[in-house]
Amino acid sequence: MLTDEYIEYIRTVRRYSPRTQAIYREVLEGFAAQALEGEVTDEALMAALKPVVIRNYEVYLLDERKEDPRTVNLHLSVLSGFCRYLIHRELIPSNPVRLISRPKTSKRLPVFYREEAMKKYFQDTEHDVTQVALDDLRQLCEHNPADTTAIDKYERRLRRLIVSLLYGTGIRRSELISLTVGAVDFGRRTLSVHGKGDKMREIPLVAGLCEEISLYLQSVESMTGLQATPGRALLLTAKGRALYPVYVDRAIKQELGAVAGINGRKSPHVLRHTLATELLDNGTDLNSIKELLGHASLAATQVYTHNSIEKLKSVYQTAHPRAKRGGKNGH
Repeated sequence: MLTDEYIEYIRTVRRYSPRTQAIYREVLEGFAAQALEGEVTDEALMAALKPVVIRNYEVYLLDERKEDPRTVNLHLSVLSGFCRYLIHRELIPSNPVRLISRPKTSKRLPVFYREEAMKKYFQDTEHDVTQVALDDLRQLCEHNPADTTAIDKYERRLRRLIVSLLYGTGIRRSELISLTVGAVDFGRRTLSVHGKGDKMREIPLVAGLCEEISLYLQSVESMTGLQATPGRALLLTAKGRALYPVYVDRAIKQELGAVAGINGRKSPHVLRHTLATELLDNGTDLNSIKELLGHASLAATQVYTHNSIEKLKSVYQTAHPRAKRGGKNGH
């Protein structure tokens, strides 16, 4: 099937993530199921790639399935990519999706945590990542690594490092999970990150984060007995297994759930938004933030300027003389 060949193309050539591949497959199968009657064949699918059929599919998503406009736009983008692939293979003459008007979406500003709240979190958890805490863990592990107190101490250190890395570097959850011991260069204080599209980038590390990573690696050896070889996963559970997405999500919720001033969604991506917003507010140029976050284009980074504009509006309303007086002729 052409759809299978397209998924293989985005996997091997475009190097899309497994999650993105699954989304693309689901969209294409959903379109085929809705647009075609009877057996799905390559010929029938290509015949269905017409503006009127795609428009009917868009209406179906909006009116019957009550999908959000963003979700509908995602479906149309997937179909458009599939059509471009077919054009490249000279199987269809043009892209019919380009003739479809897309539903308007409201702009959503990135959610972020307040800098003061994050400072409070790191102050309150500092005792979990000190040399003293490591010495305590070592003593417990020498007696019994399976001791619940030892496991609790190790997991608190691990959860704190997860937050520290996400907030301190702005990396994605998938990038965090894929980190190896060799990705950390303690001499140069840099982190090598394997990002989207198989692209590598280097991120600077502050001295405090380097020390926290170093002490954590020693705690891994005490807890699991595993040596810090370059190819080994950097972050491991108490049983010595590599992290997985749900573990990271739970760690963030557990660590930030009770912190005063941190409201709303607790997720790895919000920590990424928080770092970007803070850097922008402190005068970092957009291109530098783009490189740090691993964005493919500057347009993806520019969304953070909206938060700074909203902050500027707030300051203006409380500090500007005319705003304070109601804006009436400056008096």
